[in-house]
Amino acid sequence: MQHRSIFLLSVLFILLISETHAQAPPLRVAVAGISHGHSGWILGRTGKPDIEVAGIWEPDTALAAKAARQYNIPRNRFYTHLATMLEAVKPEAVLAFGSVYAHLEVTEACAPRGIHVMVEKPLAANLDHARKMEALARKYRIHLLTNYETSWYPSVHKSLQLALDSNYTGTLRMARFNHGHQGPKEIGCGPEFLAWLTDPVLNGAGALTDFGCYGANIMTALMRNKAPVSVTAVTRRFKPEVYPKVDDDATIVVEYPGAQAVIQASWNWTFNRKDMELYGTSAALSAPDAATLIRRGTNGRPQETKVTPEELKVYTDPFVYLAAVVKGKETVAPWSLYSLENNVMVVRILEAAKISAKTGKSVPL
Repeated sequence: MQHRSIFLLSVLFILLISETHAQAPPLRVAVAGISHGHSGWILGRTGKPDIEVAGIWEPDTALAAKAARQYNIPRNRFYTHLATMLEAVKPEAVLAFGSVYAHLEVTEACAPRGIHVMVEKPLAANLDHARKMEALARKYRIHLLTNYETSWYPSVHKSLQLALDSNYTGTLRMARFNHGHQGPKEIGCGPEFLAWLTDPVLNGAGALTDFGCYGANIMTALMRNKAPVSVTAVTRRFKPEVYPKVDDDATIVVEYPGAQAVIQASWNWTFNRKDMELYGTSAALSAPDAATLIRRGTNGRPQETKVTPEELKVYTDPFVYLAAVVKGKETVAPWSLYSLENNVMVVRILEAAKISAKTGKSVPL
């Protein structure tokens, strides 16, 4: 009889736990702008009950109508005014998928309402915007996260772990980051995306902003709270007939006490790439793709391994990470890849790079 009672209590406990998990409400989000080519990540995210898209702000009614048809979204979920949408749907968080320049407008609307924000990389189009966004996030105590594709890569997280946690590489001396593709027009980005991506104000620059931010983001995480000593950059326009307003190639050299990062950001690569190399006094690491890590000791012989998300508990879905942060299940570590501290520093580096490219001189930070 005693065993039967214990069994029944165990079953009841399991049912209660299951019911609790089943009744856990989804994170209620809104989307601010859909002109970014990555907006399909959230608009087409179906069959997952953890996120509820309650409203979409898009002032371009033709673009909104196109998205409604493509993703089978009711038209009454679209709004042409940001404040109206926020008051109507009252989201817990907002995902910004418009121009980089619009990130400030979104943060200004959300922060006083206590609504958390995740923007697509980089944080801001210029340093003035970044500072204002930082001040708003601090004042109203909201999470302001920046999403990079490389933040989902197990190989990047393993490289950070080895370089920082176990000191596997020894003292880091050199980092190389290669990011970009053949060009946004060449790979088929839509006209609404190209309209601001190739605008020096709305995007902040061309390839320098679009892909220079990746290396700056990862290097900032590697250096933790160390600011660069100086930034030197050279930009080129190899295809002025395609991109007349902005650079399509940038090489950025970021100097630290005892270390250097070389960031190569381009719309002229022969193929799509997001890879990096780290060189220390004891070992080197290379992450040629999301899942591959190559280690080399002082003998130079490569040891290739595959890294899985399960091994490192990496969030491969940024919206799952956002929900975990908003609901208090995850804490954003200072200087980590999504963090505000890191991404304000990224904009500082990019701003210095733009000045250096224009003046032909190194810019001290």
